[in-house]
Order: sequence, then C-alpha cells, then structure tokens
Amino acid sequence: MDSVTIQSNNLENIVVGALDARWSARGDRILRYYIDVRHRKLNLHKEVSAPEIFILQSKLDALIAGWDDKYATYQKRQNLLSGQAAADELTADAIQKLQSLNGILAHTLRVDDAIDWETLKDRSQYEYPNSFPEPKPSSTAALSPTYTEPTVSFFQMLFGKKAAILSEAQDAHAVAMQEWHASEVHRNEVLTHSVNEWEGRRKIFWEDHKAREDAFKAEQAASHAEVDRLASAVASGDEEAVIEHASLVLERSDYDSLFEKSYLLQYDRPRKLMKLAYDLPSIESLPATKAVKFVKSTGELNETLIGERDRKANFEAVAYQICLRTVHELFEADDAGNIDAILFNGFVAFIDPATGLEKRSCLLSLLVDRPTFCGIDLARVEPKTCFKSLKGVSAASLASLAPIAPVMELDTEDRRFVDGREIASSLDQGTNLAAMSWEDFEHLVRELFEKEFAARGGEVKVTQSTSDGGVDAVAFDPDPITGGKIVIQAKRYTRTVGVSAVRDLYGTMMNEGASRGILVTTADYGPDAYKFMNGKPITLMNGANLLHMLERHGFAANIDIAAAKLASA
Repeated sequence: MDSVTIQSNNLENIVVGALDARWSARGDRILRYYIDVRHRKLNLHKEVSAPEIFILQSKLDALIAGWDDKYATYQKRQNLLSGQAAADELTADAIQKLQSLNGILAHTLRVDDAIDWETLKDRSQYEYPNSFPEPKPSSTAALSPTYTEPTVSFFQMLFGKKAAILSEAQDAHAVAMQEWHASEVHRNEVLTHSVNEWEGRRKIFWEDHKAREDAFKAEQAASHAEVDRLASAVASGDEEAVIEHASLVLERSDYDSLFEKSYLLQYDRPRKLMKLAYDLPSIESLPATKAVKFVKSTGELNETLIGERDRKANFEAVAYQICLRTVHELFEADDAGNIDAILFNGFVAFIDPATGLEKRSCLLSLLVDRPTFCGIDLARVEPKTCFKSLKGVSAASLASLAPIAPVMELDTEDRRFVDGREIASSLDQGTNLAAMSWEDFEHLVRELFEKEFAARGGEVKVTQSTSDGGVDAVAFDPDPITGGKIVIQAKRYTRTVGVSAVRDLYGTMMNEGASRGILVTTADYGPDAYKFMNGKPITLMNGANLLHMLERHGFAANIDIAAAKLASA
C-alpha cells in the first residue's frame, strides 16, 4: 500500500495510526484511504480520509500545520516566566485572540482560495547519499628491512673471523628481506580482495539507489497523473471530484486553530448545487479570557473572563462570519464553474441543560446563488445583516441554541438504494442463515431493522448489491436524541469477523456522515474487533443477537456454521 509522511516540529507528540483502506466489493481497487492522527499534549484526534493518497497527504499537511501552531501557543503558555511579565504577555495574547474573532471573514478576502493543482504535485528530487558509507579498504606497507654492517672487533679480525661475521649478517638480512617480501605479497593480495569486495558492495549500493530513484520517480509520476485526473474530473463536473475539490478548499481554510473543522458535503450536479452541513464551534470553545493578573501573595496567574453577553455576541459574530466565509471560499475556488448555488446549514453540538444529553441543532441556514453572493462587497458588510439580506434563516439569537428548520435539508435519497425484498416471512426453524445467499441476508437485515425502527417512524434502505459504496443498508432514525443516519453492514460469514471489518465500518460511517454504525454477522467477532469498537458509536451484533432479534419480531431460523461450511465446500 502507498504511504504518507508526517512533517511536524513535535513528532514525539503526534501518534499516527496505520494507513488503512476500504476496498471495492470486488476487491480490485481501493475506494478510500483512512488514517487516524492524535496529538498527545493537546488531546486532539481526527481521522483523515481521502480517495487518493495525494489528497490524504494534503489534508494531513494542513491538519498537522494547524496542530503545530496550536502546540506552539500551548508551549508558549507553559514556558512563560512567572510573574507580571507572564501576566502581561498572556493578557496581550488573550486580547489578540478576542480581536481575531472579528477578523474571520476579512482573513479570507486576503487569500486566493483557488486550488493550484501543481502545488499538490511532489516535485522533490530523490536524495542520493553523498557517498558510499563504507570507507575504501587500505593498508600501510611495512618498512623493508635495513642492512646494517656488523662491527668487527680487533681480536675478531686478528683471529680471522671477519668474513664469517659479515657473511652471517648478510644471510640474516637476506632471510629478513624474503620474509618481508612474502608478507607484502600477502598484504597486497588481501588488500586487492578486500577492495574488489568493497567495489562490489559499492556497485550494488548505487544500483540499489538508482532502482529506488526509478521507483520514486514512477510513484511520483503516478501521483502527478492522479492529480491531473482529479483536476480533469473537476473540470468535467464529476460529482465525487467536485466534492473532493470542495473538501480540499475547506481543509486549507486557516482559522488559526480556533476549532477543528467538521462538515458533510453533497453535490447536486443537475442543479450545480453544493450542499454543506457545517459544524460550528460551540460557545464554550471560543476564547473568553480578556486579562490575566499576577497575584503576588500567592504567585498565581488569575484569568478575568469576558461577560456572558459578550460571549454570546462573539459566538453570533463567529457563526455568521464562518457561514459567509465558507460560501465565499467555495465560490472563489470554483474555477470550473461547477457551483451555481450553495446551501450552508450550520450546526452546533451542545449539552441540553434540560436532559444532560448531547444534542446537535441547526442554528442557521443559507441558500444563495453565485450572482447574488458575488455581487456583495464582503469587505464592507456587517455579517449578520448581510446574512439576513441573503434571506438566510436563523433564530433571533444564535446563543439561545434554538433549532431552526433549514432552508433545505441534505439529501437522504441515494441512487445506490434499491427496493427491499421481504425475506423474513419465508423463514422457518429449518432455515440456516449462515447458508442463505448473501443478497437475501442483506435484505433480511434491512427488513429486521425496518421493523425495529418502525415504531418511531424510521426508514431503512438497502443498497445495490453491485455497489462499491461499502454500505449494505442505511437507516434514518428521526429520534431527536439518539437518531440520525445509521450505517448498517451485513456479513454472512462462517468465520470469525476480524477487526478490519469493524475498521471498514467506522471509515464508512465517517465517509457517509453517519452518527452510528451497526455490523451484523451470522458468526462472531474476534477480541481485536471488540477492542477497536470500544468508545466508538458502533454496535456489533453476532449470530446469537440476530436470532434473538428475529424471535422478538416473531420469526424463527437457525445458524449452523458447520453445515454452511460443508454446503459451500
């Protein structure tokens, strides 16, 4: 599988999960890449996904850059000197953050939001090592023996021993020379062999790097081709490409780490309408410190917060600015003319004080066409007044968190959906669910959940069996607290379901913008699967759970894994 790189000034605090992928139903191509990223110190987490590696890399780069900025601020705060100097610096920083809330819209007017496709192409060169890391073998020749004529004494000369003494010295020198010569021959032979082996390793080393360079260039060329393909698809108005392009634009929008962006995009090609469900920052998440004072008696730094009225006013200003800014960015970046109108529905998640439960409400909604919006001078407008003049819908006070009916809902209709078939009525105690056709099993699961949600007006639809969407059924639960879009996947397996299936479900949930996911199987799940789903809005239903649900709705069947295996053998 391809890979991505994480470039950060504080890699030790960033935890990157394994690069995962969701494959097509036929297993012949990757539909989408996923990677999980966490920041230890900031306690941030995000799963980033994209249909192509280069898009995933671009999204990761933007995310990590934002986290680096946020961490730099965090470190600055942690490392400040105590005392009045620290208080003064923190106060200046707090004032700057509060003032920046009013510049959210103005910031985008100084930025060209169009995507330069060439910047998505990796133009780096393959980095060759400066040299072969092993030093060339060498050795130093030993000094040749030196002949020194012996000294002959008077008595040795008197008794005629001079000749013998000289002869003995010359013979010894000759032997030493022979030994030295043999040693040098051996040394040169060993050196020659070592150099030859070194030359061989060096040749292999550079050939290996040449092969790596060729592979690097081939991968680079393939990546460039994918960029060109996406650019071409965007130019031709391909729905998925237009959505990915819009996603790139929004991910690059720099809010100076004010909040983690989260949104759902849909594109209506016939009407050239981009629909956007955007999660706005909550009131509590916005900066609220206006001053920091140093208390000499305790050595503490005490924060003074802005009043509740100002907090609500800031929230309202931020929400309207984000709406106008997002619409501006999408229109400005649309060089191909794919977007004639934009629907922006702004949502906020909050804890309902009446129930203590988390809720998510639509607070503002705007549907605007390009000519109308582009005829506005955003540098001179008051955001709320501008929003209202565009016939945007919102509560009188956004801070009241009163939900409004959007101008238009995002579609629950999906061209992947097909008419459901009634399967349950044909079941009896002798029906082995593990041996029935996988298509009938998907329709059975759809039928069961339709009965499950019927009491509260829910709807369940099954997708085409040939779809590559990775979804077997989708439920739309209207319950205001626990409801939403629910992805259901059916696995008629005769083996234990591994963690990869649960991971695929989670990725599909993110891709579909679903609030929950349910995985149903005739078998059971491995321990890694249960471990992965812990803490996530995922329900794992095994064979026993499925039979119990059937019984609850008045149907009988059985699951015999062994018999199913024999039948398929």
